[in-house]
Amino acid sequence: MRQIYPDLWQTATDHPIPDAPRVATHAYLLTRPEGNLLFYATRQPEEHDAIAELGGLTRQYLSHEDEVGPHLAVLRERFGGQLVCHAAEREVVEAAAPVDLTFERRETHLGNLEVIPTPGHTPGSACFLLRSPHGKSYLFTGDTLFLSDGRWETLVFREEDRAVLRRSLAILAELEPDVVLSSASLGEPAYREMRPGEWRRAVEGAARRLAEEAAA
Repeated sequence: MRQIYPDLWQTATDHPIPDAPRVATHAYLLTRPEGNLLFYATRQPEEHDAIAELGGLTRQYLSHEDEVGPHLAVLRERFGGQLVCHAAEREVVEAAAPVDLTFERRETHLGNLEVIPTPGHTPGSACFLLRSPHGKSYLFTGDTLFLSDGRWETLVFREEDRAVLRRSLAILAELEPDVVLSSASLGEPAYREMRPGEWRRAVEGAARRLAEEAAA
């Protein structure tokens, strides 16, 4: 576990796809006096121990169904935290662990966490924008937008989801985060600080390449 901001910690790298060893994933623990939040998931017992040393967790937010696995039940049993996901993927998640809270629309949780459904990569993909009391805003994008050798990219599996994903990207382009942290990445880094206007340009670039793929 590595501290990257005063209230935010990054777990050690997971490589969840044996046939794609360059795909790396991280989870992020936000420490709060009211109870810590975990974004995404980690399979590593050593990182679960590190979470315990930092005070455990009260909620775990999943960005999409690819984060599901036996580790969800392990974390639930150890820390008793609430598991949160999009309602569209509740059934998939509950095959691994009980879900305590779902969402279907854009809404605010816990006073400073904006939950933003961004379907397209999967039906229940979501992003989370948190305004830290330490001054920065963190945008957790899951796999809706991820760093690939330093460039922000997106990925759609079904042609019928392409237009849905483009609408989600349009929503994300309107945000102005200070830091963007994806779940998966190709290579490092897995997160990046954004200069003014940089995020909009990155999202628009990813949307343009998504459209070019459809036209090819």
